[in-house]
Amino acid sequence: MDFRSLRAAVVQMNAKEDVDANLTRAGALLEEAAGHGAKLAILPENFAFMGPEGARVVFGERMGEGPFSRWGLDVARRLDMEILLGGIPEQCDEEGKVYNTALLVGPEGVIGSYRKIHLFDVDLADGPTVQESAHTAAGDATVCLDRPWGQLGLSICYDLRFPELYRRLVSAGAHVLAVPAGFTLETGRDHWALLVRARAVENQCFVLAANLAGHHFGERRSYGHSMIVDPWGRVLAQVEGQEGVCVADLEAEVLEGVRRRLPALSHRVLD
Repeated sequence: MDFRSLRAAVVQMNAKEDVDANLTRAGALLEEAAGHGAKLAILPENFAFMGPEGARVVFGERMGEGPFSRWGLDVARRLDMEILLGGIPEQCDEEGKVYNTALLVGPEGVIGSYRKIHLFDVDLADGPTVQESAHTAAGDATVCLDRPWGQLGLSICYDLRFPELYRRLVSAGAHVLAVPAGFTLETGRDHWALLVRARAVENQCFVLAANLAGHHFGERRSYGHSMIVDPWGRVLAQVEGQEGVCVADLEAEVLEGVRRRLPALSHRVLD
């Protein structure tokens, strides 16, 4: 499938534990993105609720049916754009757990979803201890969605550190890679931009990386610096430490030109 040019946006937020306030702010930022002509917008991971891992479980919903899903569907219809709800709690059969799920919605309804595969279990010497797997079940399938403009590969936050996931997505035909995230301040300072640009370069894809920003609760802080990167690794647009939106045109000629001039994807030794 060929890629057609697309105007896309990434949204950067400082989500906290107040769901109503988070959704109000997300709605305003999506309106800003729509005002710039974006037809696809990426919200960060945990944009609707950013609190202790165990507290997320009570918000578990069936995709497309719960309050976070319905909110996204309403906004997508009103703004006539596709929106990736970057990571919301999805009901799970495991007691005391939810999936961390990215849900793509559009004016026509639910388009598809992806359950986060790699869970963030770390004890940072200069930051928080996070045990995502204590209350989150891991997904087990990669997801590349067929859209009228091309193929969208889905991932969430910690997935960014695992290049084999993105190889599978580009093998499935991905032109654009979405990375909604809550990348911590401590790791983001050294690794965020490096990893986002690496995923773009090695897979010759556009990358839409929407991160949380600022202090959330306790020791949890996110780095921000949401960005849109082209297949050559160039940063087309970015937001730094504050809340905001950045928008860029994902040009078909750029993607096709990079893949034609440097045909690295066809040079892979797959065995």
